[in-house]
Order: sequence, then C-alpha cells, then structure tokens
Amino acid sequence: MKKILVCDALDSDAFAELEAVQDFEVTLKTGMDENALIDTIPGFHAAVVRSASKITKNVIDASDELEIIVRAGIGLDNVDVAAAKDKGVQVNNTPSATTITVAEHTFGLMLAAVRNHGPANLSMKAHKWEKKKFKGSELFGKTLGIIGSGRIGLAVAERGLAFGMNAVAFDIVDINTDLDVRQVPLDELLEVADIISLHLPVTASTRHMISNAQFDKMKDGIVIVNASRGGVVHEDALLKALESGKVRAAAIDVYEEEPATNFALIDHPNVLATPHIGAAAGEGQKRAGMEVAKILKDKYL
Repeated sequence: MKKILVCDALDSDAFAELEAVQDFEVTLKTGMDENALIDTIPGFHAAVVRSASKITKNVIDASDELEIIVRAGIGLDNVDVAAAKDKGVQVNNTPSATTITVAEHTFGLMLAAVRNHGPANLSMKAHKWEKKKFKGSELFGKTLGIIGSGRIGLAVAERGLAFGMNAVAFDIVDINTDLDVRQVPLDELLEVADIISLHLPVTASTRHMISNAQFDKMKDGIVIVNASRGGVVHEDALLKALESGKVRAAAIDVYEEEPATNFALIDHPNVLATPHIGAAAGEGQKRAGMEVAKILKDKYL
C-alpha cells in the first residue's frame, strides 16, 4: 500500500481517480506550514502539491519513506529539488497541463492593459460615464516581446500573431518553433518591443532581471505583463518607471511576496493586478490533476 499525501486541493475528478486505486491510501491535508509538514510527512511515500505548500529541505529531511513529489503545475519553485535529489526522491511536475490556461490569462491581461478595462470598469461601478478618459490602443501592428520562450511564452506569441502583432523573443536557449517569432538578444528586445510579456522561473540569474537599467532601454510608454513569477521584475523599479511615465501600464499576476503586500505598486492607477490566478481555470486544473494521477499510477502500478 502506497501512502499519498495531497497537500493542496486537487481537481475533484483527479482526486477521485487516485482514491479509486486499491493500492493507494490517499490523505488530503491542506493549509500546512513547514512545521506541520515536518510532523505529517513521515510514513508517506508520495507528496502532491500545487503552489501553496512548500516542500523544503527540512520537510524532505523529515521524511522517512518519501519516494516522489509531484507538483500539479508548471514551476518547481516551491519544491527544494536539490534536497530531493540528494535524498533520492523523484520530482515531477505537469508543465503542459496549464499552458493554455496561463497563456489566455496573460493575453487577457495584455488586452485589458492596452484598453484600460480595469479602470473603466471601476469608473462604471462608481456610476460615472468617462468615455473620453479611457482611450486605449490596438494590439494590431505592435511588437510583442516575449522574455522566456517555453511552452507558455510561445503560446502567448501565437495569440499575438493571430492579433496581427509582430513577435520577438529572448531566451537563453534557441527557439524551436514554426511560428514567425524572431529570436533576438535581450537588449534588442527591450529597445523594439511595444509590449513585453515575461515567462520565466525565478532563479539566481533571473531574479530582478528587469530593473532600472532595463527600463531605461525600453520605449517610452511600454506595457509590461508578468504572469510568470514574482521577482523577475524588480517591483520598486517598476513603480519608479510607472511614476515617470516610462511604463504606460503594467498587468501583474505574480509578486515578490505572496500574498502581495506592495500596495504602493498595486494601487498605482496604471497597474492592473490579479492575485496569481494565471493557472486558475477549471480545465487547466483538471488536466493538471489528471496528469498527477497518471504520474503516480505509472510509478506504482
């Protein structure tokens, strides 16, 4: 019997699929901090997380039977992969399950930013009719700069091309795609893009990779969209660029600290903010949950 600890809520059908396996004993226990996880993890062979639970080195060290950690999502920033490897614990995620979900959210943020949907909505809810105040711009003909051209970055580029945009991309690896996306150095992307969308994990090399020096190289009136990870964009530098007018608008789904506390940035009138909901669509969560179930069944059955 394999004991599986589900630390964050999974899609109900995926959870039922795990429970239906006779050789699995599935326990759902959510909302645990590190200390609670340390107390709970002994005896479990598998741990399943989404984004809330953190499988730290201390949690991994406290485990005695742990064989696999599965993240129902794209990144692995809430799992200490090095510590797991040192202890011989397998780590998997579901990188393709929410690609469409996050790409659509990103593109929705982009449209909302250039057409002022957020402030226009608030104005209407305040019973105002400020039609002339919210003049926006089209996406058509604009240059979309994609920083990070993995699955999601290219899915966003594909949607941009469908809107008649030009697409350029920067990544540390060569792009392998049939899309009409030109790979350029980062400095060139910063100079030519009208809208920049970020699709990167937070690592030592990507933390604050967009800061004061990078904003200085951008066009005046640039639009920034970040639905990847908080910390890739330096929040204080972004606020400074918003206040100077260098950045016309920013649409943000992720923050350096979550739950977000940088209200000077969030409250800026040209910021559209959402609470890290890029992957929060039912279809994507179902795909992620089902992929978790498949990973565990493939390992143990």
